[in-house]
Amino acid sequence: MKAAQSSLALALLCLLRVQAEVPVQPGFDPEKFAGTWHIMAAASNCPAFLSIKDNMKVSTSKFSFSPEGNMAVKALFPMADECKKVEMHFQQKGQVGHYSTTEEGEQDLYVVETDYEHYAIVSSIRESGKKPSTTLQLYMRGQDVSPQLLKKFKELCLTMGLTDDMLVVMPKSDECQQAAR
Repeated sequence: MKAAQSSLALALLCLLRVQAEVPVQPGFDPEKFAGTWHIMAAASNCPAFLSIKDNMKVSTSKFSFSPEGNMAVKALFPMADECKKVEMHFQQKGQVGHYSTTEEGEQDLYVVETDYEHYAIVSSIRESGKKPSTTLQLYMRGQDVSPQLLKKFKELCLTMGLTDDMLVVMPKSDECQQAAR
């Protein structure tokens, strides 16, 4: 069980990665972005992520921002017998929509695109001594995603070098909904 939790923790860290050449949502508005989102799909070249991706379910993340522009993320991930809680803190790095942290290795996070009401695409890259790993996530306010948006997400994955075998579209889950409230 501890090995599975360690793998999950590493995979969760892999989920929050970004590349420097990844664009940021023009005019990103943290106030509109704040709140609860569900991770509906993700793609990553992180070995820990790849080892558990087939067992992943929709998870819930809550984003909040400080008056200084820094970001906090509280996430709940359904596990076999529990809801794994992860909390991370990021500092704004240059342009609004680009954040970084050094909690567990250097990591950048970018809000690539969002309409604030329905979906967001978030990318991250983690540098931890080895080859950097890239992750792209599709967030939704609810747990429904249109085929067109999923197609757009998959196409973006390919432009970032993330192939179909690195992608998971997560099944809906209400396992951690009570804990998220």
